[in-house]
Parts: sequence; structure tokens; C-alpha cells
Amino acid sequence: MAGSGGRVGLDDALDPFVLAMDVGSTASRGDVYDAAGRPVGGDRSKVAHEFRTGADGASEIDPDQVVDELAEIITELAAAAPEGRIGGVALDTFASSLVGVDADDRAVTPCYTYADSRCGAQVRALRREHDEEQVRQRTGVRLHSSYLPARLRWLRETDPDRFAAARRWMSLGEYAYLRLLGTTAAGTATAAWTGMLDRHTGRWDPEMLAAAGVEPDRLSQVRDPGDPLTDVDPEVAKRWPALDGARWFAPISDGFASNLGTGAADPTTAAVAAATSGAIRVLVRDIPERIPPGLWCYRVDAGRSLLGGALNDVGRVLSWLHDTVQLGDTDPADLMAAAPDPTTPLVLPYLSGERSTGWAADARAVISGVSGATTGGQLFRGAMEGVALSYERIADQLRTTSADPQRILASGRVTQDLPSWLQVLADALGTPVEPVTMKRATLHGTALHALEVLAPDTAREPVPTGPTLHPVPEHREHYRDRAEAYDRLYRAVITGPGTG
Repeated sequence: MAGSGGRVGLDDALDPFVLAMDVGSTASRGDVYDAAGRPVGGDRSKVAHEFRTGADGASEIDPDQVVDELAEIITELAAAAPEGRIGGVALDTFASSLVGVDADDRAVTPCYTYADSRCGAQVRALRREHDEEQVRQRTGVRLHSSYLPARLRWLRETDPDRFAAARRWMSLGEYAYLRLLGTTAAGTATAAWTGMLDRHTGRWDPEMLAAAGVEPDRLSQVRDPGDPLTDVDPEVAKRWPALDGARWFAPISDGFASNLGTGAADPTTAAVAAATSGAIRVLVRDIPERIPPGLWCYRVDAGRSLLGGALNDVGRVLSWLHDTVQLGDTDPADLMAAAPDPTTPLVLPYLSGERSTGWAADARAVISGVSGATTGGQLFRGAMEGVALSYERIADQLRTTSADPQRILASGRVTQDLPSWLQVLADALGTPVEPVTMKRATLHGTALHALEVLAPDTAREPVPTGPTLHPVPEHREHYRDRAEAYDRLYRAVITGPGTG
């Protein structure tokens, strides 16, 4: 157990401060951190929102709504901060977002999110046209609906007028900066999550740009964290005097920020993120030459990469269970704390398609082993076991790489809303799991990424963690059997990446 995670008063805080913002799947948030990475003063700021989803695979949000949310957060936090103490402003957003912007710097499309799966046909076409393994080794990712080559082609083919109206294409964070600052750039991590960045060179990949039907001048400049934005509109300092002189850092992806924020900042530690979506990630030095087939590898700056895999549905599964399954008086925490039962249904938890490790974007959830005696509690347990087994499939491939993490740190809404599930995760992984007790670890990491530049020599406050969950030896055989059954069911009903 380490760190306190408590807020620090202005008199005790260390300069420079960072105003950090995070745009997630359910809300935009902001807070001010000191040079030690401690939240400063009063409470954080939050504005809730929701994605618009549809049965056709749509997942969108109004980009201007998010711009307004961030402006509100900046106004609130800057008003409470002393002038001259905020040295930087940093932003992360959910990864793989896309906004089309016209010549007047206005959005002409909604923001398409990572979960929008309507481009399945375009994924299949790209896989026929390109050597996917070469693309994956070059860009770090598969041809998949989560990434922009297929999404841009889908938009070009299905809505050509809207596609033509866009003069530039950018992530949600880039668009927010454009509207708020009058200038923008793509952080390297944000660019990597597009699926169109050459991870070896750090430049846009010509083959994927051609596949998407866009020219490089339609995309933003790519910037490492050490290269903050210039040419910020002078009106910004007039609007928010507390930010006068602050350095604005190009938007980064939430995955990179999450690793930094949980303390998984080197190859010895893996981060398990369990929010609406989820991932296992290891921050490694340099740019790995080869990537296992089920994983991705995102360049985050000139000297580091993020290696791992992602799940579309983690907290989304938990929310669906709460809304759909009748538990009566049964406490979900007790369901997770109980010993495993072989009569529990086996669940492939793909509510919105699969990313790692099979990359079947059209996959949907499968429930097997249900009888007339199956209870809502057993279904609940089976679905959350399925989520844990999905993580294990990623961990199994990570074990084949040079990454050799000695710690697993778990964070995110699910770890706090249902902490007893972490025992199921530890049992499924066969590895101890250490819960991060700090709330908003991603927001914390966004501040830390700026502090790497602004205050590199200041010691950071340790990240607070709870008691470690150790695998129960008696449960190991059960989860090995479940993993094998999961794999058999998967191969029987999921046709793999060819589905898009």
C-alpha cells in the first residue's frame, strides 16, 4: 500500500501547477495538480455526457458539446487558481475519435467514437487490398473498425457530401483545442491510435492515408509531449488570466494517460484499466520490432511505446447486467466473492464487438450453458468471469513478448464499483492484482505527462494502492478449464477478423 492520494492546500503545493482535463465515455473532467502530482485546493470539475448509440453500430457524440464542457471546466478551475502558478494545460480523450472540420474550423460531422462499428464492410475490403500483417507491424494496429482508415473510407462511401465538406480530419481533442485556442496539433499517442501513424518513424503512413482517401495536409501536425503548442490565440489569456504564460500540451490518448496515472510507467509494471472499456498495457522503452498477433503497439513519443490489448466491453457489461438481470436481494459483491461454480454459464462478453485478441468487430455476446435452473446471479457471475477471461487472453500474449511486468495495477470504475471482482481477475490471470485506490487515475496521468516536461526533477507523490489480491490456488484449475472452454466456444461462434 502506498501514497495518500489526498488533496494539498495552495500554501503547501509545489509549483508549477498543471490544469489537466480528461474526456471519457461518460463525462469530461478536470483538476489542477501541483508539481508532485497532487490534486490542489478544492474538488475536481465534471460535466456528464453520453454517447449516442444505435443498433446499426453507431457510437457518436456532439464535438461542440464537448468543447463547451471543456470551456466550462477551464473557467471553473482557472477562476480558483492563483495567477502565475499554472505552468501547463494538458488534455486526454478517449482514443480513436474522428471529427471532420470545414474551412471555417467548424465540425461538419459528429464525433465518431472508438466503439462505432458501422465500417465493417470497409474493414473487410481493406483486408483484401492490403497485407494486414505488414500494416500491423508498421502502424502497430490491425485493420479494424476501431481505427480510422476503415472509418474514413466508410464515410467517403456512404456520405460523400459530408466527407467532401471536411477540409481537415482530427481527433476530438484536436478539435477542442482548435475551437478553444485557435490552433491545434495531435499528440503522438493520439496520432498512433488512428491506425495511420508509422510507429517506427513517427510520421503519417502513406499507404494507410491512401487507403482512407485523405492527404497528409488534411491531418494535424504530430507532436511529442516535449513539444507544446505554439501560436495560441492571445485572447485565451484574456479569457482565462490564470493561464497566461501556461504551455498547452497536444492532446494525448487516455490509454497513455492511464498508464502514467496508475504508476505503470515502465516495463516492470502492467496496467489493467477497467472502465466502460478496458485494456492491459505495458509502457516499454524504444519501439519493439515485432508485435504478437492479438496485441497493439502505440508509439507515444520518440523513445517509448505502449504495448498491450483492449476490450470494448468491461463497465458496459456491468451496466448491462445491472439494467437487465434480476438479482433480487443478491449483492453483486457477494456473487464475485463466492467460490467459482462449474455450473455458471460461460459468457463471451462482446456487447459492441471484439478488439483484442481476435479483432472480430461484428462479434456479439454469447451465453452458453443456461438451463431452467440458472439464476440471475449465476448469469451475472458468468458475464463478469467472461470479462476476466478476456483480459487473460491479452495477458497470455503479453507473456510472449520482451515485456516482463512484475506488478499488475488495476484501476477504473469497475475496480471501485465492484472491487470483489478483482479476486476473479487475479484468479483468471493467475497473477496478483494490486488495486489503485486513486480516483481519476487517467486525469492524474494527463497531468504527469505535462510534468515530465515542466518539472522533471520534482519527486512525485506515490500512487495510493489497496491490499493486493492473490490468486487462490484452489481456483486455478477451474479457470484453466474455463479458459479452454471459452476458446472452444469462441472458435465455434466467432469467425475472427474477417468479420471486420
